Amino acid sequence: MNKLWGLFKKYRSVIAYLFWGVVTTIVNIGVFQLLSSGVHWNYQLANVIAWFLSVLVAYFTNKVWVFGSHYSTVKAFLREFFWFYFYRGLTLIMDIIIMYVGVSLLKLDTPLQQLMVKIVDNVIVVIANYIFSKWLIFHDNREIIDHDTEKK
Repeated sequence: MNKLWGLFKKYRSVIAYLFWGVVTTIVNIGVFQLLSSGVHWNYQLANVIAWFLSVLVAYFTNKVWVFGSHYSTVKAFLREFFWFYFYRGLTLIMDIIIMYVGVSLLKLDTPLQQLMVKIVDNVIVVIANYIFSKWLIFHDNREIIDHDTEKK
């Protein structure tokens, strides 16, 4: 039991990221499906709106429950928030390209095929988002917080 607890503690952030990543993915795919298949909006417009809403969920869940990022100044919060959206914007570009290749170029354009492309797309994007969050966004903010705290 102690060994299991040790593994859980060691990989807590990965487990939390996967759990909240599933929640965020459900928001992303659910909104995409609702808008593209339900309301019959253009798949790229549905994709961007789904991205925006899922990134809001991702920011707060990643900040609080995955990486435990706490900031002591408005400057630190704004820096973290900016970098989070900046890197998520990079993966949005990946998302748009993958959807374009799958739906427009490969003609996987039925609702079920679009959903399959979106699921594959999400797997790739989630991996990229974890790398950005773990090593570039929330990690850098801890250094900023430590630096800001030392100045006081």
